[in-house]
Parts: sequence; C-alpha cells; structure tokens
Amino acid sequence: MMITLAGAMSTAELGLSLAEMIRQDKVHAITCTGANLEEDLFNLVARSQYERIPHYRELTAQHEEELLRRHLNRVTDTCIPEEEAIRRIERVVIDDWIAAAKRKECAFPHEFLFKILRECRLKKFYEIDPADSWMIAAAHKDLPIFVPGWEDSTLGNIYAARCLTGSISDVHTVRSGIEYMIALAEWYRRMSANSSIGFFQIGGGIAGDFPICVVPMLNQDIVSTLVPEWGYFCQISDSTTSFGSYSGAVPNEKITWGKLNIDTPKFIIESDATIVAPLIFAKVLGW
Repeated sequence: MMITLAGAMSTAELGLSLAEMIRQDKVHAITCTGANLEEDLFNLVARSQYERIPHYRELTAQHEEELLRRHLNRVTDTCIPEEEAIRRIERVVIDDWIAAAKRKECAFPHEFLFKILRECRLKKFYEIDPADSWMIAAAHKDLPIFVPGWEDSTLGNIYAARCLTGSISDVHTVRSGIEYMIALAEWYRRMSANSSIGFFQIGGGIAGDFPICVVPMLNQDIVSTLVPEWGYFCQISDSTTSFGSYSGAVPNEKITWGKLNIDTPKFIIESDATIVAPLIFAKVLGW
C-alpha cells in the first residue's frame, strides 16, 4: 500500500497510528509533502513548546501579527515554535548538507533526515515517545519515501537560501523531484511485478497527484513493459469536484488518464482526514 500525506497530517499527530502501521508492515511506501516530512520531526523535538489556539477561526490580523512577533508559525489551531522546532532541526541537517556538498555527494531530502534519526543525533531533544513518530518508524524500516515539491517546505526554503548565500556549493546536493519520479518508477515496476499495489490518499494536492501519475507515465510515455494500474484507490478529502478545487477529482475521472481501470475498487470519503485516517488505521491494526 502506498500512503500519500497532504495537508498538515504530521502536525495533526497522525504518527500516533501511522508509526505502528509502518512497524507492522501495513505500509510499503509513503509519498508526502515536504511539510509532512519535517513537521513530524518538529513535533518530536519541540512538542512541549507548541501552543494551541482553540478559537483560531476568530483570530484577527493583529492576533496573527502577534504570533509572528513571538516566532510562532500557525498551522490551523497549532503554533509551531520557530526556535525550538525549526531552528533545532536546521542546525543539525545543514551541517550534513554542507558536508555532503564538499564531498560531492547527493541524497534525497528524506535520506538526510533518516541518517540523522538512525544516528540518534536528535535523541536528547525528544519530547514525545519516539514510538509515536512515523519518521522514526520509517527510518528504521528504510521505507521508500517520495517527497515531490520539497523545495516549498521550510527546510527546502532554508536549503535554497544556503545555496543562494554560497554555504552549499552545489544545488544538486539534495536530489530533485524528477529524480524522485525516476526512483518511484523503479519501485513501482519492481513491486507491481509480484503484487497489486493499493493507493491510499489522504488529502489532495501534489502528495497524491505525483505518485498516481507513475502508471500512465510508464505505460504511455515509455511503453516498454506495461505495468498494472493501481490495485485500489481510496481518498479521504473534503474537497468537492470542480475546476478550482484542491484535487477534488472523483476516482472515475482517473480512468481517462490511465491511472485506474474500470474494475479498480474505488472509494472516496468526504470528511476530515484527521478523524477518519486514524479510525481506519485503528481498524487495520485491530485496536
């Protein structure tokens, strides 16, 4: 099963159930936004410093500006502290980026973070049970991870800034989204040769749009050895179908692009993924 994570599911603490799904081999790959990749680690090292804003819909622009002055970055009802979370991770990973650039080495964004976690270089900062971090579970399993559009994340912005200032000498030290697609194609070919691969999409946007396209790319643009379509498709989203919606296309539309076929089991759950995804995971885990 491929799981795709959009939105801010890591800050919503999906790791409480997703980490166990990974440990029990219920998940075979994850495609996520750069935000979900890093925010699991932010929560890991700074959870006690997070601030909750229960009435966030009532905030004025002045309230938001005050949060900015306090270096609190708001995600819905949760504020991530810049110094304790973002800068703490930055100080560790930037050394690895610079060192890799000097050695003329390159790696994917998640590989740099996996290395830091395996070496326990953040352990002294842990503020939650590491069993509740899906990134730690994924690092220990060496789970295939694909992170399209990583450059729009906080760490992606920091990386670009260091390339601009010259601290990182080679922009290709962190591997690109095109390379992620090539790696995904290799993974899909290998895995689909022996078993059907399900597609479980949480939210919309690039996290889901990027990986589902690997099938038509292989079958329509390479056309060597055909691969099967995804084994099933399930999406949790509250986006409605329209030209302007956030990946609100119904599953049947994906047939026309060669992503699914007419017999593919298709499900769409129009609800809040922060509620529904943990419930589904709990059912799978027998909790």
